Amino acid sequence: MGIVDLDEALAKAAEEGLDLVEVAPQGEPPVCRVMDYGRYKFEARKQSQKQRAGKVVRAGQVKEVKFRPRTDDHDIAYKIKNVLKFLANGQKVKVSLFFRGRERSRIERYTAEFMPKVIALIGDAGVIEQTPRQEGNAVSMMVAPKSHK
Repeated sequence: MGIVDLDEALAKAAEEGLDLVEVAPQGEPPVCRVMDYGRYKFEARKQSQKQRAGKVVRAGQVKEVKFRPRTDDHDIAYKIKNVLKFLANGQKVKVSLFFRGRERSRIERYTAEFMPKVIALIGDAGVIEQTPRQEGNAVSMMVAPKSHK
């Protein structure tokens, strides 16, 4: 449209049922556009949601599965099923064994019993990337998926 007076631009926008949006206020003269601003915001939000949707599941994402020392065998098997599912999706898994209260006085004993059992249940589905090590009130290890070469 070229350089137009502000009143004339507002009248033109109102005539078309649209909004007059200032695009570049630092320009001389300022640059404006006649557009449906509500529709523009809707499209922009939709576009950003579309971009974020692809980032939900990433192969490099680390999942964590938490256990307690006296977790029953059935519950361990159920959580290991989730570990195997994560590994199949190409995700790393942090397996953590948390201790509370008097359990902390026997960390070595519980770890020696529990972690080999978990490693055996994971089997060939994953590779132990980081051996079990104590981090405060927990003992954790990292399991990476086996490469499919």
